[in-house]
Amino acid sequence: MADQEYEEMMARYLADIEKQSRKRLADAADLIEKFMDIAASKGVILGAEDFEYIQTIGIVAKAPGIARTLLGPIKAERDGLLSFNEIATRFPPSPHYEGCFAGPDFILMAHPSYRRGMHAINNWAPRFIDLFWRFESTGTEKYIALDENRVRIDVSGLGYFEADTWYGAPFNEDIRNIKTGITKLRPPPDLEARHISFVFANAFGLDIKWSELNGIKSFQALEMKTEDIRIELGGRYYFPARYLHAEFDLTANCFRHFDGALQLFTEEEYLQRRDSDFNMTMKNPVHIKASSTKLFKINGPLKTKDWVNFCCHFYTANPLIFEYFSGEYPKHVNETLERIRS
Repeated sequence: MADQEYEEMMARYLADIEKQSRKRLADAADLIEKFMDIAASKGVILGAEDFEYIQTIGIVAKAPGIARTLLGPIKAERDGLLSFNEIATRFPPSPHYEGCFAGPDFILMAHPSYRRGMHAINNWAPRFIDLFWRFESTGTEKYIALDENRVRIDVSGLGYFEADTWYGAPFNEDIRNIKTGITKLRPPPDLEARHISFVFANAFGLDIKWSELNGIKSFQALEMKTEDIRIELGGRYYFPARYLHAEFDLTANCFRHFDGALQLFTEEEYLQRRDSDFNMTMKNPVHIKASSTKLFKINGPLKTKDWVNFCCHFYTANPLIFEYFSGEYPKHVNETLERIRS
């Protein structure tokens, strides 16, 4: 398809989306007016411009801190996360919409970093949010980051389904026997950028580090994306990297803590970090400290199989995490690579 044809097609598509959005908002005028009154009673003043229809989500109200204000007083952890169970006592986890806590007048949603491409208008990336919402285990506590600045108001609206999925990797190794040190995984060097985008979800690489101290074995993982993946925040562009951390109790033979975060690097920080590793602060006098937003944590005994599953789905669509745990790419990835190379 020629560039001009593509641009014309996209222009028609975007115009159609805009037309649909205006119609949905007009049809929901009474609902919007009712919600404006509810928000005002909580001290949140909204105008018509603060409502948006998003095809993958529904009708949302937007205002700084609106989710926490409507949720009401709640104790936040030092890392900013909120107790999943505490939220659930006020707004039960929705049985119809994953990643949501449903009330009678609005729906609280998980942080937008869980969405496809870490973009706020997309649907949830498979399948971390679904697994986290369903996860229950004796003695564990879950904590989650919310979409602080948006709530969904069409509580009886339809959900949006996308049929693709992702997979957990087989892993049978005893954590106690894993050697400490650093592992660096990269896509095959013979692939073109477009193939890395399609097959490896724009992953530049995955760095993993195991360390051990006082009977606790610690795990860290950082997924760097290719340099064309950026996030706009406050008028500046950042390079996002998804980070995982876990602590394994060697005596109890289980994980005792697991958390994930989104790190945002400036361009200079990104270029330094992507070609380095977790030991760079010991090798390089230039200390890189990316801006970080904690996305979730689980405290308490966590089985290895659950930890592996969460890791794989946190790094959804990235075959490098599957390779780390199983020693090979998923079957469909190998088949795709064979077709590319043939």
